[in-house]
Amino acid sequence: MTKKIVNVAVGVIIRDAQFFVCKRAKEQHQGGLWEFPGGKIEAQETVTEALARELKEEIGIDVHSSEHLLTIEHDYGDKQVKLEVHKVEDFSGHAEGLEGQASQWANWNELNQLAFPAANVAILEALAQQYGVDQ
Repeated sequence: MTKKIVNVAVGVIIRDAQFFVCKRAKEQHQGGLWEFPGGKIEAQETVTEALARELKEEIGIDVHSSEHLLTIEHDYGDKQVKLEVHKVEDFSGHAEGLEGQASQWANWNELNQLAFPAANVAILEALAQQYGVDQ
């Protein structure tokens, strides 16, 4: 039996050399870990449409434009995800956790102290390469 692949739009929100991250609720898959915000891509949506919708619903920002960073396919064993990761530097609004989740802006050093799901490691590696910082 093949596992269903969950397609997810992920936003790496960047402002003043800081990154916005949210903590997953304990009852969620990979609960208690930090993540870059986003959510499932619905059947009729493009990645950019899903990203804009999810970031508006989840953290209250309006995305004006985004840039593809990388695509990650990761098998957790119990579920498989395909993450379409975009950098979001052009947005308006005040980012905050609107669904009761903990959230924060973190600089690079702080970001590296947080626990992320395994699939997010490639995002941190891509950011390290792009910004020329050590992990």
